[in-house]
Amino acid sequence: MNLLELRNLRIDFGRDGHSLRAVDDVSLTIEAGETLGLVGESGSGKSVTALSIARLVPSPPATYAGGEILLEGHDVLKMSTRDLRDIRGKVVSYVFQEPGAALNPVFRIGHQIRETLQQHRPKEATEAEVIRLLGLVGIPAPESRTKNYPHELSGGMQQRVMIALALAAQPKLLIADEPTTALDVTIQAQIIELLASIKKQLGMAILLITHNLGLVGDLADRVAVMYAGQLVEVAATGALLRRPLHPYTQALMKSVPRLDVQVERLPAITGQVPQLGAFPSGCRFHPRCALSKPECAQEIPALQEVEPTRWVRCPFYI
Repeated sequence: MNLLELRNLRIDFGRDGHSLRAVDDVSLTIEAGETLGLVGESGSGKSVTALSIARLVPSPPATYAGGEILLEGHDVLKMSTRDLRDIRGKVVSYVFQEPGAALNPVFRIGHQIRETLQQHRPKEATEAEVIRLLGLVGIPAPESRTKNYPHELSGGMQQRVMIALALAAQPKLLIADEPTTALDVTIQAQIIELLASIKKQLGMAILLITHNLGLVGDLADRVAVMYAGQLVEVAATGALLRRPLHPYTQALMKSVPRLDVQVERLPAITGQVPQLGAFPSGCRFHPRCALSKPECAQEIPALQEVEPTRWVRCPFYI
């Protein structure tokens, strides 16, 4: 059985009968111990999809307009407030992209981790467990770091603390939402290496959200590419990186720097992701697509399985 299964998930924003669809008919699965990379430009709907897994998208203004979110076979959309408290942290936990904003600035690091332990594992809410968690995520001298405030740590160390907080409840699914944003390249590599190491040690599943296809190759087993609220390609990581099929995936790949290719300027995708309520007719990517044909503006393409375990939302893929 899949640990997580999204079935035709639809999420709208708006009130008084004026709603805009941010997530449109998204279906995904994550098995226990698997890492799935969810990739796309800013505004594609990645974070809204991820937050909906634990029903963290506030309603209103959001409306869960349809579909199912199954965690261990239980539909999150039908859970009570008490049930949601049980799964948040214990089954699914989050690492957010701005640790400086996510950590409470007025409490010491040790206090914040201990508070999480008291909520989910009260018997283990000890100084020794706090130190163990900080050591697990590679923070040097964890005994003294428990007394630090967030502002006394670097961005990379703050992100490691966020990961320690997320692991405190021993979740089965860790959702890392742009975990390397605003970090320099060296620290980015360290955070990705840390997530890979923790996954191997603890055997948990990871949903890695990023706009950078270069990051998923080191960590993800499969990749789902999202654009304007829809999935446009889902495939095993190796297959997708070797031969991207959807024109949007191909364009994303071309924008990733390569050591074996020297160019004066990386190719960029013209235009930008359309705003909610301003989606074009037909294929949502066709105004920016180099392979666009007249019929692309008329018909909405379906997400089809073109190879075993590989889906593409484009009838004209190469």
